[in-house]
Amino acid sequence: MNPPRRFAPRYLEALAALHAETDLRAGALADKHADFLICRRGCSDCCQDGLTVLEIEAAWILAHRGRWDEPDAPAHAAGRCAFLTPEGACRIYPWRPYVCRTQGLPLRWLDESGRQEAGRSICPLNEDELTRAGLALAGLPPGDLWTLGEVEGRLASLQAEASGEFTQVRIRLRDLLGTD
Repeated sequence: MNPPRRFAPRYLEALAALHAETDLRAGALADKHADFLICRRGCSDCCQDGLTVLEIEAAWILAHRGRWDEPDAPAHAAGRCAFLTPEGACRIYPWRPYVCRTQGLPLRWLDESGRQEAGRSICPLNEDELTRAGLALAGLPPGDLWTLGEVEGRLASLQAEASGEFTQVRIRLRDLLGTD
């Protein structure tokens, strides 16, 4: 794999701001649902292999390579995210990609028109806790779910602006461990 291109610092700063905004919004939802979200350090069921990220997020992760916990540790075995420690913690947690920042939350997505809800999802472990709490995913108000689409669109636009290309290059997270 070729390493991702380098991006001007202003684009990486814009990505950091988008991640920070995501963390604030996702954190508020996590706080709202604290009674049934069991996501925590070491819970890594959603950390699957094969995850890809946009090139700008790959560049962001690599820009912090010297700050990872054990940056030269071997990749986690295939099947799980390469960045997991043996204890199930994320080695790149502060620089993790957008998709990892909303995992576990109750999610919803809209149809192509952007007006009609097309589906809902949640981590199966959290759904079990939700059910134990006497709640159902279908019964949660739309404002209590993370709506997919808006942030992903902003991320894609940032990638396009930073690269000067409409094509969205995606890079496997596992491949970043072999890149200097």
